[in-house]
Amino acid sequence: MSSAQPTAVVVGAGPNGLAAALHLARNGVDVQVLEAADTVGGGARSGELTVPGVVHDHCSAFHPLGVGSPFWRAVDLESYGLRWRWPEIDCAHPLDNGDVGVLFQSLDATASGLGADERRWRLALGDLAAGFDDLGDDLLRPIMNVPRHPLRLAAFGPRALLPAGAVARFFRTEPARALFGGVAAHAFNRLDRPLTASLGLMILASGHRFGWPVAEGGSGAITAAAAAALGAAGGKIETGVRVGSRSQIPDADVVLLDLSVAQVLSLYGDLMPGRIRRSYRRFRTGAAAFKVDFAIDGDIPWRNPECSRAGTVHLGGTFAEIAATEKQRAAGVMAERPFVLVGQQYLADPTRSNGTINPIWAYAHVPGGYSGDATEVVTAQIERFAPGFRERIVAVRSTGTEQLHAHNPNYLGGDIIGGANDGLQLLLRPRFAVDPYATGVDGVFVCSQSTPPGAGIHGLCGYHAASSALRSLGHRTDPASHP
Repeated sequence: MSSAQPTAVVVGAGPNGLAAALHLARNGVDVQVLEAADTVGGGARSGELTVPGVVHDHCSAFHPLGVGSPFWRAVDLESYGLRWRWPEIDCAHPLDNGDVGVLFQSLDATASGLGADERRWRLALGDLAAGFDDLGDDLLRPIMNVPRHPLRLAAFGPRALLPAGAVARFFRTEPARALFGGVAAHAFNRLDRPLTASLGLMILASGHRFGWPVAEGGSGAITAAAAAALGAAGGKIETGVRVGSRSQIPDADVVLLDLSVAQVLSLYGDLMPGRIRRSYRRFRTGAAAFKVDFAIDGDIPWRNPECSRAGTVHLGGTFAEIAATEKQRAAGVMAERPFVLVGQQYLADPTRSNGTINPIWAYAHVPGGYSGDATEVVTAQIERFAPGFRERIVAVRSTGTEQLHAHNPNYLGGDIIGGANDGLQLLLRPRFAVDPYATGVDGVFVCSQSTPPGAGIHGLCGYHAASSALRSLGHRTDPASHP
């Protein structure tokens, strides 16, 4: 390495680690990435988990904030082989009485399908979707910054501060309430708490702006494209390198950690200032997922035909039922009929199927560290809205909270979102700071989804952390390398 060229080591090759490394490399830093697994990707991996030729996403599956990420768009991942594919319907939320809430990329199509709530859906989301490029510019970075688009942020703020239940009550019909509630439940939080409307509104607005696409060939194609872009910029990746102590991290001017807060603490806690170390120790992990992958012969026999056209199907019943089961989960109780997300990625991307055998991706919201087997619970929730589903199952693979953690050490207790999304921790991750990426240890930064703007395959946690690292090096960034 040239002594005149700054150096960096990035630990972890998930989407954020790759984004951090790429931003550094494009600004003249000699970057080395260390990844414990044999392949890059973190939560964005794919593979044949059930039967040969049938491709499943390991975790992350649908990507409104991936296709809409200003950083990935600046990188132009499509020039490195990524292809986005959109389903006909982004999301469907069926109810037991046969009604269904249907989410299209088009706000007009969505609103017109909600009957008496057409006008109210437009009032709740129309301006947010129309101005999402500007709104996202402020929402997808640390909160303690001067807003770039204060009017957009001011319009969003009053709605975002509300509990999700308050926004649900704004709607008159159960399909609209349930559709909103299912999206809000992505926060893995009780829906009666302040700020819980924020994530649901943001995901819906970004979806109306960009849709909910999948990556052709699996979510691993996103990180494969990012790795290819990093290679083109001169960065290097070493897989199969597990970092368990500081001594295993090569000397470098800056170190960026795409790791959980607990792992960062174990590596550098003894060097941190006391106040930061205490903040990291107070950081709370979130709820968990129990994942089930099915291979089925044909399609899911949904009772409501709109579900047969939807990339994502939310199963949880009415808004009141979702709110009740999320409250149970938050109290550490496993619900009998938990909120379940079902992915039919093959509808947009038939390359994932093998003949008539199709992959079905599903997970249930469960208490953190849940040690039981939720396979039957997930299967029963699908059967509830699709009688005859069981008869079409060819193979099943279940991944509990312990297995999720073993597969990805960042998923503590099955927490796939990098920390609890409740209270002030929703806004101030992993601590209260102007620069939340800095650890208080010179040259060491956190770039995982435990930092702003949180979970999602947008790479922006990595981009912002790398920008912080570049500032510490006294670098002026290349305008062409960032949003």
